[in-house]
Amino acid sequence: METKYIPLYRKYRPQNFHDLIGQENIVHALSNAIELNRIAHAYLLCGPRGTGKTSSARILAKSLNCKEGPTLTPCGKCPACLDIMNSIPVDVIEIDAASNRSVEDTQAILEKIQYVPVNGRYKIYVIDEVHMLSNHAFNALLKTLEEPPENVIFILATTEPHKVLDTIISRCQRFDFRRITTDDIVKRLEYIAGEEKINISKEALYSIAKNSQGGMRDALALLDQISVLGINKQIDTNDINELLGKISYDTLSEITKCIIESDCSKSIMLIDNIYSKGNEPVQIVSNLIQYFRDMMIVKNCSDKDLIFSLTQINEVNYEKTKQQADKFSVAEIIQIIDRLSYYSVQIKDTTNKYLWLELCIVDLTNYKNLPSSDNLLRRIEELEQKLASGNFEPAKITVKPVQEKQINNSISFEHTKPKSTEENTAEIKSAETKISQQNTASEKEEEKPQTTKANTNPDDMQNLWTSILQSIESPPTRAFYSNLAHPVEINENKITIAFKKEMFVKQAKEGSKKTALVDAISRYLNISNPNINIILNENAQSAVKTIPPAAPIYENKEEEHNIRKQEEEEYHNFIESKKEQEIKPQISSVDSSSQAAMVKELFNGKYIE
Repeated sequence: METKYIPLYRKYRPQNFHDLIGQENIVHALSNAIELNRIAHAYLLCGPRGTGKTSSARILAKSLNCKEGPTLTPCGKCPACLDIMNSIPVDVIEIDAASNRSVEDTQAILEKIQYVPVNGRYKIYVIDEVHMLSNHAFNALLKTLEEPPENVIFILATTEPHKVLDTIISRCQRFDFRRITTDDIVKRLEYIAGEEKINISKEALYSIAKNSQGGMRDALALLDQISVLGINKQIDTNDINELLGKISYDTLSEITKCIIESDCSKSIMLIDNIYSKGNEPVQIVSNLIQYFRDMMIVKNCSDKDLIFSLTQINEVNYEKTKQQADKFSVAEIIQIIDRLSYYSVQIKDTTNKYLWLELCIVDLTNYKNLPSSDNLLRRIEELEQKLASGNFEPAKITVKPVQEKQINNSISFEHTKPKSTEENTAEIKSAETKISQQNTASEKEEEKPQTTKANTNPDDMQNLWTSILQSIESPPTRAFYSNLAHPVEINENKITIAFKKEMFVKQAKEGSKKTALVDAISRYLNISNPNINIILNENAQSAVKTIPPAAPIYENKEEEHNIRKQEEEEYHNFIESKKEQEIKPQISSVDSSSQAAMVKELFNGKYIE
C-alpha cells in the first residue's frame, strides 16, 4: 500500500527547540523555563504567520508531557509525544478560535478543565488565532486564565495581538515572534531540497525566500509546489516568477528603459504583451513598484550583500540595475513610486482596469514634465537668498491705460484693506499734483472743432460710430449699442443702424435707449433732430466690441474752467474731511459724484482701495 503524501511544511515541522529557525531568543527563554521548572500558567505567542507559533506551542507541550520530561529533547515515542505529533486531542487540545469564538464555546472548555490529564502531567489548551474570540468569550475566560487549576496550561497564539484585550495580555507571558531572515530560510530550504532530492538553483531558493515574506511555512509550501518542475531540468528564478505570476526582470528592465527614454509607444506595447499573457493590471503595477523600490535601495546602498538580502536583485542583474538607477535622482524614484501607488489604488476601485494601466504607463513615460520637488526647492532657496541679500525685486505688472471716463452721478468707495495714515497722505499729495498738471494742460489746450460731416467709407464710418458711442453717457446703453448694433450709414442727413433680432430693434426705438442715442448724435455731429433709422438685418454684426469710457463734454473753455475749479474745491473739502475722520477702514458711499469721478480718472479708472 502506497504511503499518503505529506506536504513539506507538515513533514518538516520542527519537533524540538533545536529545529525552530530564527527565534533564538524565544527558544532560549522557554528552554531556561523548562530547565528551572518555572512553568507559567498562560503564554501568549504573537507574530506573523508561518514563524513558528503553533510549532513552539506543540514543542512546549511535548517537553512538559513527555515521559522523560520535563525535558528539552522529547523522546517522540511515548504516548504523550505521539498524541501531540498525530494531533490527537487527549491532553493537548488545539482550538481554532475563529470557529469557536462564542461564549458558549468558552464555557464548554471551562467545564472540561477540571478533569485530570490522561497520559501527561498537564492538560494544555492551545487556542489559535485567539483574537477572534468575542468580548463575552474573553470575559468568560478571564478569571480561569488568571487562576487555572494546577495542572492546566493555556497557550494563546495570534497574528494580531492588538485585538486581544489588555486584561488577557496582562495575565500571560508574552513572546513576540519575528520574521525569519532570508538567509535562515534559504539554509533550511537547502537542507530540505537535499533531503527530497529537488533539483533547484540557489538563486531560485533566494527568490522563494524573498517571496515568503519571512514565513517558513509559506516558503516550504512554495518549494513543495515548484518541486514537480525539477524532474527534467534545474528549477531557476524564471520558473518561480512564472509560478507566482510575476513579471520577469528583463521585462521590468525594458519598461524602465522606456520610462527613461520617454518612449510611450513602446512602453504601451510592452504592457499590452504582459496583459495578454494573463497578468492583472494591479499585479503589473505592484511589480513595477517592487522594481523601483529595489532600484532605490541600489542607489542608496553600497553594500552588495545587504542589497541582495533586501531586494529581488542578484549578482547577475546588479550592474544593469545600478546603471538604470544612476539615470534617476532619489526624488524622481520616490515620485515614480508615489505615482504607481496612486494608480494601484485607482485600478483596484475601477471597472476599466486596463484603461487606468495605460494611463499609468503614459504618465510614467512623461515623468520629466511633472513638477519636481528638487526644482521647487531650488527656486525657494533662490528666493530666500534674494530676500536675505536685499536685492529682491517683485515682478512688475503692466497695467493697460484706459481713457478718461465721464463723471458719474454717484460712486461708492470700498476698502478691502485699511491703509496707514502715511500711505493715504502720499496718495493725497499724488492726486493733488495730478490735478494741478491736468488743469494746466487743459488751459493750454485749444478747443478742437466738432466733426460735422462723415462719409460712408467702412473704416471712417466705424471710427465715427465709435466716437458717437463714446458720447453716450449711460454705460448700459453704450454697451447695448456697442455689442448689438451695426452701423449701415452715417451722415448729416441720415443715420441707419441695424440689429440682428427684432427684440433689439424694438428696444432701440423706444424709451431711454433711443433718447440717449439721439442726444449723443446731436452733440457729436452738432445737428438737431437727427434722422435715425433703425432696421432689422439678420446678418448684422457689431462694428465695435469695446467702447472706452466717454470724455466730459463742455460747451466752452470758460465752462470747463469753472467746472474743474468747482471739482477741485470739492475734492479738497473731501480730502480734509477724510483727514479729520482719520481715514476709516471702509467708506461705503460718498455723495460727491463729480469729485469721485475725478479721483477715479486720476488713478487710471480704478477706485482707491
